[in-house]
Amino acid sequence: MTPRPQTWRALALISLSLTTSVPLLAQQVTTSTPVTPVAPETQERPSLRASRAVESITLDGVLDEQAWLRADTTDGVLWTTQPVAGVPAPDRTVIRIVYDDEALYVGARLYDAEPHRAVSAGLEQDFAVGDSDLFGVAIDAGRDRQRAFTFAANPAGATWDAQSFGDGATINAAWEGIFQVETTMDDEGWTMEMRIPFTTLRFPAGEKPQVWGLNFSRQIKRRNEYATWAPITRQSRVFRVSMAGTLEGLPAMSPGRNLQIKPFAIGSGNQGQLRDNRPKRDFDAGLDAKWAVTPQLTLDLTALTDFSQVETDAEQVNLTRFSVFFPEKRDFFLENDGIFTFADDASRAFRSGSGPQNFKLFHSRRIGLSDDRQPLPIGGGARLSGRVGRYDLGLMNMQTLEDEGQPAENFAVARVRRSFLSSSDVGVMFVNRQATASQAAESFSRTGGVDANLRLTRLQVNTYFALSDDPIAEGDRTTGMLQVGWRDPLLDFSLMAKHVGEDFSPGAGFVSRTGMNQWFASGGIHVQQPTTWLTELNPYVDATEYYAPGGGLESREITPGLTVIALDGGRLTAAYSQRTERFLAPESFLGVTLPAGLYEFGATTLGYTSNSGRIVSGALSVSAGDFFDGDRTSITGSVSLRPNEHIVLQGSVQRNRLTLAGKPIDADLLQGRLRYGFNTRAFVSAFVQYNRVARELISNVRFNLIHAPLSDVFIVISDRRRTGMAPGERSVLDQGITIKITRLLQF
Repeated sequence: MTPRPQTWRALALISLSLTTSVPLLAQQVTTSTPVTPVAPETQERPSLRASRAVESITLDGVLDEQAWLRADTTDGVLWTTQPVAGVPAPDRTVIRIVYDDEALYVGARLYDAEPHRAVSAGLEQDFAVGDSDLFGVAIDAGRDRQRAFTFAANPAGATWDAQSFGDGATINAAWEGIFQVETTMDDEGWTMEMRIPFTTLRFPAGEKPQVWGLNFSRQIKRRNEYATWAPITRQSRVFRVSMAGTLEGLPAMSPGRNLQIKPFAIGSGNQGQLRDNRPKRDFDAGLDAKWAVTPQLTLDLTALTDFSQVETDAEQVNLTRFSVFFPEKRDFFLENDGIFTFADDASRAFRSGSGPQNFKLFHSRRIGLSDDRQPLPIGGGARLSGRVGRYDLGLMNMQTLEDEGQPAENFAVARVRRSFLSSSDVGVMFVNRQATASQAAESFSRTGGVDANLRLTRLQVNTYFALSDDPIAEGDRTTGMLQVGWRDPLLDFSLMAKHVGEDFSPGAGFVSRTGMNQWFASGGIHVQQPTTWLTELNPYVDATEYYAPGGGLESREITPGLTVIALDGGRLTAAYSQRTERFLAPESFLGVTLPAGLYEFGATTLGYTSNSGRIVSGALSVSAGDFFDGDRTSITGSVSLRPNEHIVLQGSVQRNRLTLAGKPIDADLLQGRLRYGFNTRAFVSAFVQYNRVARELISNVRFNLIHAPLSDVFIVISDRRRTGMAPGERSVLDQGITIKITRLLQF
């Protein structure tokens, strides 16, 4: 089956309009005299010396204390990774570092020829860094060239922080550390003053002066400009600490006792069909505790854990035969999450035929959440994670409680990983899920595996092997993968082979597809010849095949495509996918059963994404073609309105019109979001979504007040109801309000 002539004409018109719009958008970008780029890996790593502050530092966004004036300073030059890699950034950024007995202070003067055009994407904690101007600092306090703590701020003073592992291979943006920022604006740019307590960092104590890995980053969103102090490769970000500079001048010191206790109190009221239409009120309390057993090894404890303040999952429309992946959002499980990562790799620098959304040996969402994403009570748990010498260590034990037919269960996880070279590692992992009720003692699921990751500047090799075990499994319970990727300034390619047995079942993990052998190959060219509007052309071809364990073809997809990147960050994509699917038995899609047989079909996709730092930005994607025995037209669009740093309005629509077995189907998804920041400590957000397939309308309103460092007041109102009900039928599935208060105590 081939697309109809009308479809081709429509796609041609869309392609013409999008293509002509790119240079028009990019005309606003200023260009300068071309400079010959340098290879970042050939440049000397810079060094900066910290100075002791004799007098106190007042955090006010003004670098007027004598300590700042006496401190060592960078030369003001940062090196770009985009839009052009390896050239000096046009605007100077001058940075100083001082310290006292309790904290490290970072001061930055960020010059900007057009400061009135600086973009601050919100005032909330963990603002959208991809949409904003920002300044960031990455600190490798352990000097292992593997891990870093990263702290950033936008011109309005909003903050963002993260942990990174594997030399930037895994980024944990949900990590929360204590630090403070103040900023000021003037006619020449903006100034940032940052205070990072030593207790927030993890560094080895000793009698020798401290020497840390260090890098700074700056993003000017309107120019699609990203630059770092220590030059890094085009596809990297500041988390690439193997290419960082050094911070010297710190004395021998200890991070001190680092004990944190965070008690919480919570009250809630709920009603709806999911609660048997009986109003339910709960009042409870619990606590989280954190203790630095050593400077690089942390013990986390939790009791009567509650995650009601976490934002509602974004709905997904599943147009495949396989399970969909929902990411973890709960803070407790995201701390040091990178240590527990055993998954398909999806590095930014390499195209991959699979990623964590396809396989994770351990996926913490299986703890305290039912299969339909409803919360289950967690009694408590403990986690020990961090670094011992060249080894990453992760131990976790969590206990859930019995709830409405769900048995109480224990989850135990053990992870050991050893680093080698600058950013490579090899490790083992074991996961056990065990029902603890006496009548279900034989209900368990166990998985274990070994993995290795070789990460060089241009070459990447990932491999793993894992085995699962449970009382009913009798067939092949193994999985394994080998992937090789290459990326240089011009070429990239990837090859992957993967096997998943028909009875491989990680009870505390995630796997989207079992009983298959997969082959994947990809190749592309990156033509980087910046013009007045164009910075990169990337033609590529991806091909993947799935075979049954016996050798018969199940699926094949070949996708040639082209990505065009404008100087201002606008991105135009075009691709054609030719698919083959073989059903050995009837399969059901969206309530329609398709008979067994061979299906061959293809679709064309065109998309455009604008620079997200504009007041009004958005994206549009159109896909049209055949779909199994029918056809499919999909239109996905999103728009974001950001008139100032206080307010963000976002809306998206996914329109899917399908015909299967002669039956028309509408599978639509609509989402809207409002965020308002009163200041950097008080925020309100509202999220509403409508899933036409499930006929559900879901809304969530959340107020958050940060009344002290890492201490919050949350008020959450949620509503989930079914639409299109007959008169007299109850539509409310779940409706409730929750108030939660936390307070961090430090010792």
